Parts: sequence; structure tokens; C-alpha cells
Amino acid sequence: MTTQTTSAPLTAPLTETRQGPLAGYVVVDLSRALAGPHASMMLADLGARVIKVETPGTGDDTRGWGPPFVGPADDPQSTYFLSCNRNKESIALDLKSDDGRSVLTELLLRADVVVENFRPGVLDRLGFSPEAMHALNPSLVILSITGFGHDGPESSRSGYDQIVQGEAGLMSLTGSAPDDPQRVGVPIADLLSGMYGAFGLLAALLERERTGVGQVVRTSLLASLVGVHAFQGTRATVAGEVPEAQGNHHPSIAPYGLFACRKGSVQISIGSEKLWATFAREFGLDPDRPEYASNAQRVRNRDDLKREITDVFAHFDAADLLAKLDTAGLPAGKVRSLDEVYKWDQVLSQGLLIEVDHDVLGPINLPGPPLRFFGPADEFETTNTQHTAPPVLNQHGDHIRAWLGNSPEGV
Repeated sequence: MTTQTTSAPLTAPLTETRQGPLAGYVVVDLSRALAGPHASMMLADLGARVIKVETPGTGDDTRGWGPPFVGPADDPQSTYFLSCNRNKESIALDLKSDDGRSVLTELLLRADVVVENFRPGVLDRLGFSPEAMHALNPSLVILSITGFGHDGPESSRSGYDQIVQGEAGLMSLTGSAPDDPQRVGVPIADLLSGMYGAFGLLAALLERERTGVGQVVRTSLLASLVGVHAFQGTRATVAGEVPEAQGNHHPSIAPYGLFACRKGSVQISIGSEKLWATFAREFGLDPDRPEYASNAQRVRNRDDLKREITDVFAHFDAADLLAKLDTAGLPAGKVRSLDEVYKWDQVLSQGLLIEVDHDVLGPINLPGPPLRFFGPADEFETTNTQHTAPPVLNQHGDHIRAWLGNSPEGV
């Protein structure tokens, strides 16, 4: 079944239709590209009213990122922009003009949150430093995302995802071998810094409930990737090892990874000694052989174990092998293409595909929010299902100005 959602009328104030735990909060989104917009979209998914401030004429940089573009030739829409701006309103403001600064000032007076990902010092030069914003509204919570951090010897560097994936060591861990560094297939530094940023914002909003005072939350693409080094980080800092890329197999657990079979491939995750004993019996291996008797031994003898498993799996088609693994209670799966993912019943059952009505494109399907909310004892679901399409540039400008009691220059 497909999770159907409804769109608010394009001309209606979004505050009248928003639901969720952040309903009633106002977010001014000064960010562009992906890190900041992803953070603000998370807040919008939770019910906050997110007002996206864009550059007149061009808008967010991602409106021009493509192909692919969709829609009419004279008004093409970037699928990149569509990926990170659902549930928002758009107003175009020139922040170097008196009108733009005036409207932004009025927005800040009414806002709970500001999200920005300018390079350090840019907002200061426009007259909207954190100190200036807090002078206007002391309860404002400000999220500021940079590439390499707000201070330190390299704070002035521009932060682009692929550059930071390399600089933060992630590419050295990703690829088929140490001489084959690879980027992750999505802008993971941007996405993670947006997620960390949203997490920090919520903590600051919670503290504001106690103190009444807002604060600045800072993170960076660099910090977000170092923050997810996980066990690879402690291999380096504690064990003194330098982790390297080793393809589709886990560096500390075996067997755990992608294995070829007669037609296709399957993934297995044998993460405990109990699972290993079951797996070995099911596929004619001796679980007590000294070289395989513990996970540590299996990791040390990984190459031999991989060869033995591949030889056994060569007798199975992927579908039959997955069925056998499932019957035995062994964690396994296949590698799906994205078109398969968005047709998968399990994905649809979780509300991970939503339908919205776009002002140019009409009804479109978007990946849906990953969080769901339920009442006590799961008696009822309280998840926000009133989703709106990513806005066209300045789509809500007149409505926002009317709400502020502000008119553009010359009107």
C-alpha cells in the first residue's frame, strides 16, 4: 500500500495546516545547497513553519544543479532542489538592500530558529552577526554550519562534500582496496552535518524552555564525519592502527559482507557466535575449526573463509539462497536499485514515499520523512502527514510580507 498524504492549498498560510511536535515554531532558513536545507527540512517535517530566504532571480544554488531537471522547458525544476526542501515556504530577499534587511529583521523578531551555512563572517558583514540577531531576539536559537569549523587555522576554507569526505578520512575507508578511495554515493558530510545540526537545535530549544535564552549551535561538515568514524576512529586513536578500505566486507566481523552466488549476490551479517554456528551447519562448514572457532580467528583468516563461502554459494541462485538464509534465521539481504526501493512494500508501509502537489510539476512523489510518532502504548499515530511540495522561488513572498505587515519597495 502507498502512504497517501495531502498538500495544503498553495495560497494558504502553512501554519494553519502544520501538525507535529514542532507545530507553532517558526524557522528562518538562510541556508542553501544541502547541509542547512536538510536540517531545516527535518524541522519542517516535524511541523515547524520553515521560511526559506532565497536570492532574487536565482534562488538556492541547487535550483540550478542538474541534470536531471523535470517539468516544462521554460521552467525546469531541479530534482536536487526537490530532495531537500519539502514542507517549506519561499521568499526572495536581497539582503544587501534596505528592503531585504528590513524584511529579514521582521522575520527574526518572530522566529524561534535561524539556520545558516554561510562561510564565517559573511552574515556579520551583512549586519546579521549572532550578536546582532540576539540583540533583536534574545530567545533565538541559531544553527550555523560551516565546512571546516568556525575557528582554527583552516576555518576560512570552503566546505564541499567530496573535499571533506577526503579530508576527514572517509574516502580512505571506502572503496575496494587501499589504492581505490571512493566517495560515498550521497553527500554524506552535508547530510550528517544537517542531522547533527537539527539534533543540536532541538537540544538548544529544550534548554530555552528552562532559561528563556537562545544560543548558537555550531557544527561543520568536518565535525560530522569525524563524529561518525565510530570503531574505525578508535582503531586509530586507541589501537594505533590505520584503517584502510577493504571493499564490501566488515573490518572487524566475519563473515559479514557481500558474496557472489550463481545468479547475482547476497549480503550476510553473521554477527555472533550463535549465528556463526547456525550458518556453518546450514552450509556444511565446520564451526569448530580452530581457524574459524571465534570471530577474531575468522577475521584473521577472512580470505580463506570468503573463498569457502563463495564456493558454497556458487551452487545457489540468489532468490533460493536468500530463502534458505531466511528460513534458518540468518540476517541476509540483496542490493536493491533505487527504483526497486521505492516500489518495495516495506518502504511504502513506513510512509517513505509521499505524494505532494507541486506548483509547476503537479502531483509528484518524494522520499518521505524517516520519523514516525505515536501516542501512549502505540494506541494512535501522531505523525505529521500534511506535506507540501518544495516551493518555487518566492512562491510565498506576498503571503509572508502580509503576515509581517511589510510591503516590497515601491509598492
